[in-house]
Amino acid sequence: MILRDHKRIDNSIFNLSTKNLAIELLGKLLVRKIGQKHLIGKIVETEAYLDKNDLASHSAVGKTARNEVMFGEAGLAYVYFTYGMHYCFNVVTGESGKGSAVLIRAVEPIAGINIMQKNRRRNNFTNLTNGPAKLCQAFSIDKSLNGLDLRKSKILYLANSLEEKFLIAKTSRIGIKKSPEKLLRFYIKENKFVSKS
Repeated sequence: MILRDHKRIDNSIFNLSTKNLAIELLGKLLVRKIGQKHLIGKIVETEAYLDKNDLASHSAVGKTARNEVMFGEAGLAYVYFTYGMHYCFNVVTGESGKGSAVLIRAVEPIAGINIMQKNRRRNNFTNLTNGPAKLCQAFSIDKSLNGLDLRKSKILYLANSLEEKFLIAKTSRIGIKKSPEKLLRFYIKENKFVSKS
């Protein structure tokens, strides 16, 4: 039902600035196809990571083997491993060579919830995808998807949702000590699937 009612986002959205894309992605759908099953979640929280002038961004140290995809074309998936146990999913933005991306921090589960629960080994609905590592585990997003072109992929992509009105909050990024003055975390106010700060 959801896939019939919702279309993939227009690829022109990836041409937005990193900050504006982080805002624009709120309310959009994250779609993950595994076999014949679709896992779908509404994006409710994002963080923007800018280029070399943003000390909290992976690109601040220049291009490395780990962050190379971040310097690629806008619309690529940048998936990295952190803390020796978690994956985080980002959407590459900006011009090639700049090194900026939007971290998808949390989604509201819409479809395929039973599979998400199985992947997370828990049934608590509001705790399934309310954090970047949680949503990656729930959606089976790992390093194998790093560099995937979200503009063309049939197994991981972004789609439009039904139009709805919501208020957007802006704060500093979570767990970031560098560049704390940058208010680059955005989330849908009063949504219970937003991660806990």
